[in-house]
Amino acid sequence: MGEKAVPLLRRRRVKRSCPSCGSELGVEEKRGKGNPISIQLFPPELVEHIISFLPVRDLVALGQTCRYFHEVCDGEGVWRRICRRLSPRLQDQGSGVRPWKRAAILNYTKCLYFQAFGGRRRCLSKSVAPLLAHGYRRFLPTKDHVFILDYVGTLFFLKNALVSTLGQMQWKRACRYVVLCRGAKDFASDPRCDTVYRKYLYVLATREQQEVVGTTSSRACDCVEVYLQSSGQRVFKMTFHHSMTFKQIVLVGQETQRALLLLTEEGKIYSLVVNETQLDQPRSYTVQLALRKVSHYLPHLRVACMTSNQSSTLYVTDQGGVYFEVHTPGVYRDLFGTLQAFDPLDQQMPLALSLPAKILFCALGYNHLGLVDEFGRIFMQGNNRYGQLGTGDKMDRGEPTQVRYLQRPITLWCGLNHSLVLSQSSEFSKELLGCGCGAGGRLPGWPKGSASFVKLQVKVPLCACALCATRECLYILSSHDIEQHAPYRDLPASRVVGTPEPSLGARAPQDPGGMAQACEEYLSQIHSCQTLQDRMEKMKEIVGWMPLMAAQKDFFWEALDMLQRAEGGGGGVGPPAPET
Repeated sequence: MGEKAVPLLRRRRVKRSCPSCGSELGVEEKRGKGNPISIQLFPPELVEHIISFLPVRDLVALGQTCRYFHEVCDGEGVWRRICRRLSPRLQDQGSGVRPWKRAAILNYTKCLYFQAFGGRRRCLSKSVAPLLAHGYRRFLPTKDHVFILDYVGTLFFLKNALVSTLGQMQWKRACRYVVLCRGAKDFASDPRCDTVYRKYLYVLATREQQEVVGTTSSRACDCVEVYLQSSGQRVFKMTFHHSMTFKQIVLVGQETQRALLLLTEEGKIYSLVVNETQLDQPRSYTVQLALRKVSHYLPHLRVACMTSNQSSTLYVTDQGGVYFEVHTPGVYRDLFGTLQAFDPLDQQMPLALSLPAKILFCALGYNHLGLVDEFGRIFMQGNNRYGQLGTGDKMDRGEPTQVRYLQRPITLWCGLNHSLVLSQSSEFSKELLGCGCGAGGRLPGWPKGSASFVKLQVKVPLCACALCATRECLYILSSHDIEQHAPYRDLPASRVVGTPEPSLGARAPQDPGGMAQACEEYLSQIHSCQTLQDRMEKMKEIVGWMPLMAAQKDFFWEALDMLQRAEGGGGGVGPPAPET
């Protein structure tokens, strides 16, 4: 029916009228033959069927032309047909207020990008996309493979994803994917940044278990299944009582004393310890599930999410509070600057961080961390030897310190000695900022690193939502969920007035950050350079140190590049001009 209708629309003059907005778009005057036909005379099913063949981008553009097409293009019938076209094997469209539109956009925007740090190729590449996946919710790279979890709980295993060709990491074209398991809620592996240590994959899933042996009745029980990352073979499984339901799993500790932390739906933390070196042996184990001290001694707290590294764990409550577990004295000293309150005999006792507002999400590196509050402010704490806190200097911070020139990040990631921030630069573009150590190409465009967050030479996808980095690659996950809204709110006027930011007038002479002294030091460094080109390079480096907005830094870098080219210096090491 749709194929016959298209020639009809071509033969007759069509009048697109929008009675609700009182305007006529594209009306052709009568020229002696025939009368124009209103598109509203066609059956709604026919219009939806024709429109459903449009690409998603064109469909959204058509819905912005007038109120009539907005209502037609936003209908669930159109999105149901688009979803069937994008994912013909999708059995369940999911839940929500607009399930078909949400499912279609999730599958249209799903993609995993990667950029190798070494080699000549400096651009993002797409990975193999599993056709059965219903959007991308989480991903985790291991030594040789990549694991992706979709929105219906299917965990995919992308085998032999990355290969090394002449020292350059590339995505293997013959990469194939298999379904590792279904009914998965969450998964985790060794929390260290080096993927060499990620030998096992721990999957939190729901399985049907028989109530009584020999009967057909069953009930859903949560379990943890352990898989070998190299082959995807399951080597261990533990099942919990049906009364206990979990929603998140993280790992902490060494291989011989690997602690599994499980977060329940009620906000309680349970833990158990396994020995990874014995998991591949065919024998049965007895493990004990115990309540973690953060839930035992603080029963009123309801933990919303948690993150971990090898020697510490960070808990965020539903009220925005943050509690810390630190298990080694070295990391404790890096994070807090002292060992005064560290108790080696009671390492699970949680420590509360003093924060000015409710925390929404966090990131935890080896010896530094990042926090984002409800107003979109970023706070960094810990070791700053390489400038990984982004404060403009290399002084350690024993308490959360605000990075004032960055606000409202999409996501934050902390690694071994560098940090990354995914930010919304404008309504239709995003950018990736980084600080810290730049060795090995981990900060593209900044091989010497930076003590402030600088714009990296990475073309960020429009729907990027998550990222992580390994020793070899940078990974960016693209997925858009229409039910996830901006979590930030505006900062109250009273708090804006009370902030110690330097401004004009009477408050200018206070100089709380010592900026005047720092500028004098910068001038002396520029004066010590012998040639004009050296002074230009030093100025670029100083611009990266100063607490400026990202747009301001791009302006100064581009201006310095123009001056260098005018003097015959030929470019430089600064970042390129911002993309238009």
